[in-house]
Amino acid sequence: MTTTANRWRPAVALLAAITSVLVTAGPAAAAPGPPTLADSNGLTQVGTSTGTSTNFVITVTTPEVSGQHHIKIILPGDYYADPTKRYPVLYFLHGSPDDPAQQNYPALTMSNKMITVIPDGGARSWYDNWLNQNTVLGAQNWENFHLNQVVPFIDGNLRTIATKKARAIAGVSMGGFGAFHYAMDRPDLFSQTASLSGDIDLSVDSMDLRLAVVASLVDALGVICSAASGDCSGDKYKPAVDSDALWGTPYPVFNGDRRWNEVDPSQHMDKLSGIGISFYVGNGGGQATNPEFWLEGAATHVKDHLDALHMPYYFVDYGDGSAWGNQCDGGHDGGCWEQDLLDLIPRLERAFAA
Repeated sequence: MTTTANRWRPAVALLAAITSVLVTAGPAAAAPGPPTLADSNGLTQVGTSTGTSTNFVITVTTPEVSGQHHIKIILPGDYYADPTKRYPVLYFLHGSPDDPAQQNYPALTMSNKMITVIPDGGARSWYDNWLNQNTVLGAQNWENFHLNQVVPFIDGNLRTIATKKARAIAGVSMGGFGAFHYAMDRPDLFSQTASLSGDIDLSVDSMDLRLAVVASLVDALGVICSAASGDCSGDKYKPAVDSDALWGTPYPVFNGDRRWNEVDPSQHMDKLSGIGISFYVGNGGGQATNPEFWLEGAATHVKDHLDALHMPYYFVDYGDGSAWGNQCDGGHDGGCWEQDLLDLIPRLERAFAA
């Protein structure tokens, strides 16, 4: 006759085995977080990095620009597999009034051949050192921040190929201007530059774009909103500053706008000689209320200047977006910029590998 103890012996053994496995295995391993980066080149990290080990955001302070600033970093999926492998870098500049953390284009995460860095460009930095450093905004040396601090900070902390050939700079909208402007100012740093719907003509030939820059400085949208008794809580162009704060007077009277002309990409495309040039634009569906309608004219001016200089370039005017498929409506939006990036990134990879 089987005793009670004998009947329970198999169940006890099974329970012991399960307990042993659980104790040995312990809790599931947590997903690795962002790597630890060292402060350097005038950048001091504050707070805690957020994200994953290959897609994360750090927050820094710098004496060059007041306030705290996000830097988003996207590493190739195999970054940790081979500790000796080094990578080229794409610096990607966001538009106005965006934030690096909002730059979630899937195309930026698909490359296993480059590192992507998205530094904060503020709501209206226009990617330059402001003429007036004494506005209510405080220090506004954005070009110093990006080129003299962020670039060496990245090279010092990550396994980059720290050469001109292995760096590209691209951007959307305001960032498209910044990409051309930085490549013109520092051709020793970048071998490729690309504008996606960028404000790349700020001459009197595109006075509409020049006045759009002014509107961001003086908070013209906020003034209109207030006058209409609307909800202005989301306005990112406050507080207003003087229209001259960035590059002096924007008005073409007695050469008073000379600084605007000096930074205007369209008039100085010769400075990009030897650098790979790409630019993309749509037509906003032919609607003058869409910013892309005006940016198409600016891109055409740049193309004309390049043709006159007999310089090579890669230009895509996708018009109403039908050339890019149903994800793009030809407007000034992320759907079209994602398609631009899907075209641009493989081309950058080939250029880096050449």
